[in-house]
Formats: sequence, structure tokens, C-alpha cells
Amino acid sequence: MSENNFDKDLLERFEKEIWSKIPHLENNKVVNATPLIDLTNDFKECAKNLYKLDIAELDLKIYGKFDANLVSGSIKIRPAIHIMHDAIKTGKLKSNQTIIEATSGNFGIALGQMSKLGLTVISLVSRKLQEGVFKELRNENIRIMDLDMDICPAPGMKDSDADALKAKATAGNIRSQLTQLGFDPTVFDNSISEIEVLLAAEDIINLAKLISKIYGCFCPEQYDNELNIDAHRTITAVEIEQQLQENGDSLENYRIMCAFGTGGTSGGISQYMNEKYSKKAIHVVFPSVGQDVAGIRTKAKAEGLKLYNPDYYEAEHEVDFGQAKHLLKFFVEKGHNIGESSALALYSVLEMVSDGDKGKFIVIVADGIEKYKKNLEAMFKSQRMQVSLDEAAASVQEYDKVIWVHPSYTPKEAGIEMIAKSLGIDKEKIAIPKASTINELLSTRQIPEELSKELNGSKGKSLLICMAGNTSLMTAQVLASKGIVTESLNGGITNLPEGIGKNPEEFIKAATD
Repeated sequence: MSENNFDKDLLERFEKEIWSKIPHLENNKVVNATPLIDLTNDFKECAKNLYKLDIAELDLKIYGKFDANLVSGSIKIRPAIHIMHDAIKTGKLKSNQTIIEATSGNFGIALGQMSKLGLTVISLVSRKLQEGVFKELRNENIRIMDLDMDICPAPGMKDSDADALKAKATAGNIRSQLTQLGFDPTVFDNSISEIEVLLAAEDIINLAKLISKIYGCFCPEQYDNELNIDAHRTITAVEIEQQLQENGDSLENYRIMCAFGTGGTSGGISQYMNEKYSKKAIHVVFPSVGQDVAGIRTKAKAEGLKLYNPDYYEAEHEVDFGQAKHLLKFFVEKGHNIGESSALALYSVLEMVSDGDKGKFIVIVADGIEKYKKNLEAMFKSQRMQVSLDEAAASVQEYDKVIWVHPSYTPKEAGIEMIAKSLGIDKEKIAIPKASTINELLSTRQIPEELSKELNGSKGKSLLICMAGNTSLMTAQVLASKGIVTESLNGGITNLPEGIGKNPEEFIKAATD
């Protein structure tokens, strides 16, 4: 599209109200730079006090690049606004369009800045997101399309026998939400086959693109967009270099520790280091297999993404967040505004140091603790929130009820009997609230009267169960924030012994209430 055919008024307002407030180049210098803070002494104290590692005399320098004080509170504002700027200048985005994107939180919050210009922003998000992330999405006036599946898997990573029932039920949920947002449902219906294929593969990344296409919206395509990398190559890396040079140092002397979300930060800074210094310096950090750390991927889930390019990295690290959470708590209590992914990156440095490494490091502190405070508090409470089938069965007499929680499906009689048999209880102990009740709870973070009645009991605790364990865990987290103790059955009904290998249609049906 020609650059002459663009919305000049939108560009002018964008540059004045948003672009001017974030890091960008002016006269070959980055303005609005975020802090580069020396963490060396606190890091050494943490190593000694928490991990019994004395590195006081080690030749070590560690800086944190703190992006939590940016507009929207995270590093994601950099690529989001870079992409928006380009879209407006090239005529791809105009005042009358809607922006829609799949997001694990921070990118969606960053896109919320566009609502200040009168544009509508819709984020496709997963119920696995922490409550604080949902709160910030709402605060940015973003319209949330809430899906009950993980947005993190790479496109198409599921096997071809993915759950068709789940896809159909989720498609119905999306159709309903789009209708409530004012979209014509017949447009959705015309593409239903393609939509269900994407949902069966849990490919929310390409679902956002498809919905954007059929409704004439704009999708930033953060997972595929080279501008995601370009924002960090031309601004973030230059900004860090600029700050180091002011201290008589150079980025050439540092290794950069970066958690992996979409690949933009690691890709952009690694390209800068290769172009300017002909060296690899990026260390990409992932959580261990099966761990859920806010906004970032495990290595297996990164491998299907376009911007994942290990050829550019000096090394990759898989780190146990169970160990890193203690470091997170230490640094937060020291007054450092770091989030979960940043703690993982810092702990990766600790592992390297414990193996005899030394030198200079920069840790990308992508966001702050505010969104994750409740999660941090829960980490250090004795109350468990998720239990295995064996744990639940062993303590089943401690539960007043077993409650099914899902906004789209409900168990058939065979499903209720399967739950009862697996736990060794009478099926009368199992409560099945309306799907709309669970949807209300998760959407509003308020407890509907119907569910409140089910939660009342003399023992003061209920077991929650859903399809795969995600919705029940999210429900338990919401209830915990209200002071109500529940536990979520890990793996859900599809992981029960009698459910494994079966077609879920045998024991689950789409909810109609």
C-alpha cells in the first residue's frame, strides 16, 4: 500500500500522544531511555544468603535493563508501537479499524495504548493468564476475547487427532463473544471450517490473523512480524550501547540474558551484536518442561515460531522456576521491580556463575512485579492449589464437594460416573454449575450466587475439575483471591484413567445454558 494513502490525522495524534513517550531515535540518539541498573552487589548477596554460594570476590558485573517503567509497564510496548507506527504510515491501519491480536498479556496491554486514539483493541487471551494480567488488560480499555485454551503453543503443534469436540465448543464461545462485540456472526459462520481446524490445533496465533482478515481488522502478527525484531535491533540494543558508552564501557563486552516470549528481543539484540561486533552474545532462557512462567515459552513451544532462531544465540538455558522464585522474592523485597521472566534470566546467570563462569552480563528485565504479586504471595503459602488424582483420592474426605467448572462443556452422565469412580466417591457429591456461571466468575472475578452456594460446606474446601486442568486452576486462583480455599485436579477429566485414549464425546458434551 502506498505511503501517500495513510491517515495523516491518526499519525499526527499517534506520534504526539504515544510515540513521543516511548524510547525512539531522535538525531541518532535514543530518547526516553529506560534505566540500566547495576545489580551486582544485590546479586552477590542473594547468591550467598539464599543459595549458599559465596561469589563476593568474583570478577562480575551484572546490569538489569528495566523496562517496567515504560508506558504499559513492559518491554512489549517497544515492538507494539513500532509495528503500529509502520502500519499507520503505510496505510495498513486507519482510524475506523479494529486491532486484534493473540497475546499472553503484555503485548495486548501495550496495544491498549491505541484505545487512547479511539481505536478498538481486541485481545485473544487464555484463561491461564494470571488475574493481575487480566486486570491490566481491562485497565487499558481492551476488549478481551477469552478462550479456554493455551495461546502459547506454536502454530499447528497439536497432533491431527486433536479434540474436535473442544474445537466446536470453543468456536461457539468465540462466535458468541464476537456477536456481543458487534461483529456479524454470519461472517464467522462462513469460515467455520477453517476456524475449527485452527482451534483443534490450538493455533490461536493464526486464528487471530484469520478473524482479522474476515472482518477487515488489523492484526500486528507479533509472532511473525520482522518489525518485532527490528524494534530491538534499532532501538533497544542501541539504547543499551548508548548507556554503557556514557559509563566508558561497551556492549561488546557483555553477554545478554533474555527470556523467550516471541523472539523479538533476543532476535533484535542478537542481530545488532552480529552486525556491529561479529559475535554471538545472546543467552536465551526458557523455563523447564511443563512449567508455566508468565508470558514466556518452554523451548519446545518456541521451536515452532518464526522468530525463534538459535543460530543467532550464544547459548540456550532451561531453568527451574521453582528455584528462581526464591530469587524473585529476594529482589522484589530489595525494591527491584522485576517480573517472573526476569527472575528466570537472573537465576540463569547464577547457574552459570556456580559453574565457574564470570564476566559481564546484562539481564533484560522485561516487566515488573505488579501483575504477579498475588501469584508471588501464593508461591510462598503452605496452601496447595493443584493436586494430582492420587493426592485428591487420598484426601477426598476433606472435600465438601467436587465441582465441575467450565464455560463451554459439561459432563454427560458417563463423565460424572467416571469422575466419581476415579475419586472413589458417590456421584451425588459432584456438583455441575451452569457453564454461564463459570463464565461469569472468570469474566468478572466475582462469585455468582449459584457457585457461592456450592462452595459452602462444613469442611471449607472443594475440589475443582474441568477438561484438562487449566480452567479449574484459574478458577481456584480467582477463588483464592476472595479467601476461598479450593484445589484444582491436575489434568482434568481427560487425564483420568478411564478417559485416556477415549473420544471425549463419550463423556463430555457442549454446554447449552
